[in-house]
Amino acid sequence: MYFYSEIRSIFVRFFEYLFVMNGKKQRLSVIENIIRTEVIRSQDDLQRSLSDKGFEVTQATLSRDMKQLKIVKTHDGDDRYVYTFPDMTLQESRLPAALLDESLVEFSGNLAVIKTRPGYAMGIASDIDEHAPDEILGTIAGDDTILVIPREGYTRVQVRNALARFLTD
Repeated sequence: MYFYSEIRSIFVRFFEYLFVMNGKKQRLSVIENIIRTEVIRSQDDLQRSLSDKGFEVTQATLSRDMKQLKIVKTHDGDDRYVYTFPDMTLQESRLPAALLDESLVEFSGNLAVIKTRPGYAMGIASDIDEHAPDEILGTIAGDDTILVIPREGYTRVQVRNALARFLTD
């Protein structure tokens, strides 16, 4: 009898695990669809939209899901912010080619600093990190400033040229 209850307990935990994991995958898919098709300005907006679609989640769960999906908050051009994916911000966050001059990318030692419009830095930095050229080790972004860490052995001109494709139309 003990053996039977132990086996039953294992099966119950296994099926609960499958149900939860399937539910999470489904929820992540719905979140991705919402972000791509709706204007979401806050986690509350996203939580309401999820609730409308039958998914009740806590704010902590929603934050973890957003981190896993790599959702970023970007400036929408109307002095407001929206949640997007880094691949969505690639075209939206690029600066006009005329702005790519010596003052856009400034250097201090071997570190580069890029100034952007408010809200654009995280999207651009995410694009740089996602598609990092050999010259770039990584980035750190604030709201309107990106710190670019170049790899050793590259000149400022090489780094500026590597960044050009992320900063121009």
